[in-house]
Parts: sequence; C-alpha cells; structure tokens
Amino acid sequence: MEGVMMRGLHQATVAVRGPDGAIVFQDRELNATRRTRWAQIPLLRGIQMLGDALLIGMWALSFSANASIGETEEQISKQQMIMLVAISLSMSITLFFVAPLLIASFIAQTLDWGILAREALEGVLRLLIFVGYLLLVRRSRDIRRVFAYHGAEHKAVNAYEAGAPLTVAGVRPFTLIHPRCGTSFLLVVLVISVIIFAFLGNLPFVLRLLSRIVFVPIIAGIGYELLRLSARNYHKAWVRTIVAPSLAMQRLTTEEPDDSMLEVAILALNRVLVADGITVEAAAVEGQAIPATA
Repeated sequence: MEGVMMRGLHQATVAVRGPDGAIVFQDRELNATRRTRWAQIPLLRGIQMLGDALLIGMWALSFSANASIGETEEQISKQQMIMLVAISLSMSITLFFVAPLLIASFIAQTLDWGILAREALEGVLRLLIFVGYLLLVRRSRDIRRVFAYHGAEHKAVNAYEAGAPLTVAGVRPFTLIHPRCGTSFLLVVLVISVIIFAFLGNLPFVLRLLSRIVFVPIIAGIGYELLRLSARNYHKAWVRTIVAPSLAMQRLTTEEPDDSMLEVAILALNRVLVADGITVEAAAVEGQAIPATA
C-alpha cells in the first residue's frame, strides 16, 4: 500500500510514501545461509520460497498499511494482519481452486460429460475467474495505485539489471514487464494445476476437493522451477514466445508510475543492494524519513 517491497539475498526492504509525502522504510534481515541450502533442492526450494514470501509479505503489508495511514489513525495490529492474511488465503483457494471444481463437476454431471471434458472445463473456469478477478479489481482507483507501485518496482529492477543509473530519469524509460513477476508465476501455477488435476480425475469427489488444497504448495513449487528456468533462458527467442502470455498478463497488474513512485522503488532497491554488498548510491539511514520531492 503506497509503497514497494524489494528483496535481496541478505535483506528485504519495504519503502512507503507517507501521508506527509515523505518516504519511510523498514529493513528485514534474511537468513541467507538457510536460503542457500534450500536453493540446492529443486521443487522444495519453491515451496520454501512460497512460505518465506508469505511471512515477508505479511510483514511488508503490515508496515505499509500502518505507514500509509500515518499516526493519526488507528494502527493495524499483528493479530489483525494475521487474521486478514488467513481470510485472504482461504478466499483465494476457494475462489481459484475449489469454486471451479464445484461448478465444473455440477455442469459435467448435469450434461453427462466425461472426465477429460470435466477437467478441461475446470481449468478454463479457473483461468477465466483469475482474469475476471484482475479486471474487476482494476476498476478500483486504490488498486490501480498499488499496480502503479508494482510498475515502479519492475522499472527499477529492469534498470538495475540493464546497468542503468538508479535515478528517476534513468529508471523511467524501462518497461513495466519483468520475467520473474509474481503475476506470471500465478498464471503458470493455474496452467500447471490443469495438468496435475487432470491426472486425479478418477478420484472420488471428496478426494478431488481435498487435492485442490493439499496440492497447492506442490504446484507452486513446480511453477517456481519453471519461472526460474524461463527467466534464466529469457534471451532465447523460443522461450520468449512460450512465456509471452504470462508476460502479457502483467499488463493487468501494472500501471505507469509517476516519479514519486519511482523514488520509492529506487530507495527500496538501493538498500537491498547495499545489504548484498553491491555498491550503489548512498542509501538512507534506517529510521530517517526522506522528504517529499518539491
């Protein structure tokens, strides 16, 4: 909310534009040794990264929510944030995994369809619900601001990876699209789920229902490996062709940021680069608010 979270090897930083226009931020130390050990095990590293992303995401969301509303309003407690995330996860699994199964099973039973037709319908429904959800939430002005900060994050990372200066002028020309984006990851997960669940089509309904919940981490682990592989080989034309649909999906979750949003993204990126021992422009001292641009 009104900010950007960047993650490096040793540190994650969330930077937020406060109500007074100043940038406030917070750093979170990461266990690089643990990440390196898990990073050697395919599939499991994706599941571990998913768990880490959930914990770090809760921390970043809590800080950004409280920083963006300032001290004049009631702050969100840790318990409230945990409850919010738990409800959100439950709703996401229900909406994107359980609901398509229920609808597809009902239609297939009514029309006397076979297993393959039922599983194909479920996959199509899951993708349509996902795209429809993004199109719906984009109608909110607040969500579009979130997506603009998402775009600022992509521009800053693209600029750094291209060797461009991490300044507003240096970052502004870069694309909103990035091959390691979470939106692409979500689409890959949904596509993989169609394949995985097709092999479970002969199971009784109750077991198929449970599989939509139990298999989510495994599917996410597979999706992480595919996203990692595609990003590593993105320079190849055939890889870019294959991942084009997932990259196009990012158009729904990014917006063109303004310069003040780019400043926030640059600050967050600079701090994680410094923590990883990469020399960049002098980073701000934690706890210091960066004044708003005149």
